[in-house]
Amino acid sequence: MTASADPATPQGGSKGPDQDTSRPASTDGRFGTTELTLYALTVLTWSSSWLAMKFQVGTVPIFQSVLYRFAIAALIMVAWVLLTRRNWRFPLWLHARFALMGVLMFSLNFVLFYGAAQWLTSGLLAVVFSLVTILNPLNAAILLRDRIEPRVLIGAAFGIGGIALIFWPEVSAAENGRLILMGLGLAVSGALSFSLGNIVASGVHRHGLPVISVNAWGIFYGVVFLATVVTLTGAPLQFDTGPVYVWSMLFLATASTVIPMASYLTLMRRIGPGRAGYATVMFPIGALAISWGFEGYQWTWPALAGLALALVGNLFVLRQPPRRP
Repeated sequence: MTASADPATPQGGSKGPDQDTSRPASTDGRFGTTELTLYALTVLTWSSSWLAMKFQVGTVPIFQSVLYRFAIAALIMVAWVLLTRRNWRFPLWLHARFALMGVLMFSLNFVLFYGAAQWLTSGLLAVVFSLVTILNPLNAAILLRDRIEPRVLIGAAFGIGGIALIFWPEVSAAENGRLILMGLGLAVSGALSFSLGNIVASGVHRHGLPVISVNAWGIFYGVVFLATVVTLTGAPLQFDTGPVYVWSMLFLATASTVIPMASYLTLMRRIGPGRAGYATVMFPIGALAISWGFEGYQWTWPALAGLALALVGNLFVLRQPPRRP
């Protein structure tokens, strides 16, 4: 999961150089085999990334694991930009925004989620991350003075209530309630960090800059931030050569970052950002199903009711507002 990989890139804005002008976006509402394949690929890679993240939590310090992951992703992204001959030279003043975006979206938020993964199942992590759908318009209203629709406030109420219901059975358990609450706090902080990064990225993309190039710079600066923190801590570099750790890292750096970025952006061009955005509603369901199958996540009636409320909240936010006459 990354910013354009775990819903990453803010939608909307002017047409940028990355947009494919040779194939116009679908306007007749068709959702054919190609669109279905792209949609399924996006949801599957996002859903499974949370379980892979759990496999990264162990003997290797969190900052170092996140650093290794995004160092690999940065190399792939830079190669993508160079091989496709996208513009990668931008004014110096933009790099300050790239750096802030990188810290918020491609490093700090993942450090927080990796920390939360010590106590939360992968499915619960995905559900908390889906709050970004609600946090984005709320933060845009606060920081950018964007107009907020009443449906967003209704969606936020449903979403927050749903999260509370999902976590209530585990938080109320005496034996691990405090740890679950700590994990929830870290995960919510990670979602907030990602959302704030989205706000920064939204301002950047309003200049019509190529999405892939901007994300490549963001990941690069995220790696610089992580490397700086690791250096300042003075802790010796560690690496787990076990196959589970290595393969999960490679999956996160490639299939969870580059592949969904390509599939989601392509899907967004073909069916529009509104319909493509519903992938963010589906991936928590997929992640919980994977967690149920591989981690023994226990479904309860409050959790099912909370999941339903959280999904309804996301649908309220993603639903297109009625057109004004």
